[in-house]
Amino acid sequence: MTHSELNLDTSIISDEYKSDDFNLMDQQADDTPDKSFKDYILISFFCLLVAFGGFVFGFDTGTIGGFLNMTDFQERFGEINLEGEYYISTIRTGLIVSVFNVGCAVGGIFLSKIADLYGRRIGIMVSMVIYIAGIVVQISSSNKWYQFMVGRIISGLAVGIVAVLSPMFISETAPKTLRGPLVCCFQLCITLGIFLGYCICYGTKDLSDSRQWRIPLGLCFLWALFLITGMVFMPESPRYLVEKQKIEEAKKSIARSNKVSTEDPFVYKEVSLIQAGIERETLAGSASWTELITGKPAIFRRVIMGVTLQSLQQLSGINYFFYYGTTIFQAVGLEDSFQTSIILGTVNFISTFPGIWAVEKLGRRITLLIGSIGMGSCLLVYSSLGALKLYTSEGPDKTTGNVMIFFTCVYIFFFASTWAGCCYTVVSETYPLRIRTKAMSTAAGANWMLGFLISFFTPMITKAINFYFGYVFAGSMVVSCFFIYFFVCETKGLTLEEVDKLYAENVLPWKSSSWSPSDSENEAYDA
Repeated sequence: MTHSELNLDTSIISDEYKSDDFNLMDQQADDTPDKSFKDYILISFFCLLVAFGGFVFGFDTGTIGGFLNMTDFQERFGEINLEGEYYISTIRTGLIVSVFNVGCAVGGIFLSKIADLYGRRIGIMVSMVIYIAGIVVQISSSNKWYQFMVGRIISGLAVGIVAVLSPMFISETAPKTLRGPLVCCFQLCITLGIFLGYCICYGTKDLSDSRQWRIPLGLCFLWALFLITGMVFMPESPRYLVEKQKIEEAKKSIARSNKVSTEDPFVYKEVSLIQAGIERETLAGSASWTELITGKPAIFRRVIMGVTLQSLQQLSGINYFFYYGTTIFQAVGLEDSFQTSIILGTVNFISTFPGIWAVEKLGRRITLLIGSIGMGSCLLVYSSLGALKLYTSEGPDKTTGNVMIFFTCVYIFFFASTWAGCCYTVVSETYPLRIRTKAMSTAAGANWMLGFLISFFTPMITKAINFYFGYVFAGSMVVSCFFIYFFVCETKGLTLEEVDKLYAENVLPWKSSSWSPSDSENEAYDA
């Protein structure tokens, strides 16, 4: 089948998943030669370069909570209370923190389309230009809090694009044996950014002027320029190139990533496999937003799964700690909550490494289930202690506060080693190429909007019900256990084309772990 033969009537969509096409995939997968670890070093390096986009997001998360508690920031953008002290009101705090998520949602849903038009590399580079513009607006703010807020919206647009494109770029480039761990490296970079953000804020908080917050903001220019430079050397996604009928460039991209000649049989097999998948997808015509509902196989089911999974990641309560960590731990009586934030950032970063191992060794479903049970248990203990034991007639109880910090660390361990990276992995490898950007941006948009609601209302809710708020997140983790078991399919070890096959055959999620492409009956699933 050639590209010129693809202008067919969409009525033949039911033939999109014929057994001959899937047999071709199985045969090509079987013929793929075994590779040693050293053969994957270069492509792993390229994927890590793309994953650095997560660092930009993490650094913002790690610094904004510190800014809100810095004296110069409060004097410039806050108000004066009856005692003559500067403070930032709960509504203003919620807006400054949460509008970033609104920008992320808009950028992820609408602006990530750049990647379909001009490529993944160009999309990430454009996002960093937007990010730099947002930092300029923020760092030039003098005493207008709404100027700083506008700058965060602009920066959010860029981070929203990166949050969609980086996992997608990695999933389209990485070999299936390493795809899960490499996508999880995006989360590793997020945790590294959060940790360094905490450390830099701790190092600048005692300065007497705007350097307190302008130095951390200024470093954002460096991160953006590094990512732009890295994309210059990064090979373009071969799946994007094949979709644009740039076959020779796709061969060069695969050959460069795998350190082989463009004439190597492995390159031809990879290109043939990608072409087979794209040609089947093209039979249905151009992908529109309505295809997220009407597309086959089971596209709507997959979209709902991704949206729910990303929403539950926010409802785990992780940003309850990261956005407001310094404020929360001041409430438990700690004299220097910045130090506690560094401890949490360290736990978060180190705990991501077990997650990179778990997502491939244990599989996506088991990893998520372990995370839900662990986080839910920690949130129950944390909230109960805070609501019932923390406050005494003499003020916050130090021992109870220390126990709460301990369970917060355990909670962060479970999140970082499970849901943090695994969620991105599942979403990045669930959708076919032709609707991947739209579907992933929709799922990411749900994540950002929940992030906006949580970050905006958290100051007001915690002021009203204090630590009882944690029960909401604990309940969400109970719901997530049922959702994962009944709705999330296991995609470990499958090519992106084989994932389509899994859904085409309507494999039940709780049976998907034992499913194999070679055992299938090649029956299309009429979603």
